[in-house]
Amino acid sequence: MSKKIAILVGSLRKASFNRKIANELIRLQPEGLELEIVEIGEMPHYNEDLDTDTPPASWVDFREKIKTMNGVIFVTPEYNRTIPGVLKNAIDVGSRPYGSSVWNGKPGAVISVTPGTTGAFGANHNVRQAVVFLGVPMCPFEAYIGGVGKLFDDNGKLVESTENLLKNFLSSYKDWVEKF
Repeated sequence: MSKKIAILVGSLRKASFNRKIANELIRLQPEGLELEIVEIGEMPHYNEDLDTDTPPASWVDFREKIKTMNGVIFVTPEYNRTIPGVLKNAIDVGSRPYGSSVWNGKPGAVISVTPGTTGAFGANHNVRQAVVFLGVPMCPFEAYIGGVGKLFDDNGKLVESTENLLKNFLSSYKDWVEKF
């Protein structure tokens, strides 16, 4: 039986490299994993005043969707050495109400993606720091993708070396998920 894995994309930009990488993960998914992008851009900012018996419908839908998943992959750019607000908001919404986190025990992984040279190192580690606190056992295989603007050819095809990186990432993540 396949493990259902949520992919959260931390960039809302129409031509987002992060979404392109997320779509490549889906294209390359190995047998045994069923990857799906879970949209996070329409949720209102987390505000405990709204987390009542009738929280925003988008929060409820998001929480219920993540509950059905067997794991999660975070694909994130880096904004000012950290993660974008939209991704942090999704992490926060899923962590509440206190004691009802949808993240606890779901094996996770992170891929950071940037046109720059650092591979979005800061964002990668900020995701890990936030979700480990919430009980997400993180895959030890990390992926940092720098210079992403040069990793797709004129037809939008991913270069072979990066495709191989993603295949290795998915293989390691699959092995990680199967431990839980």
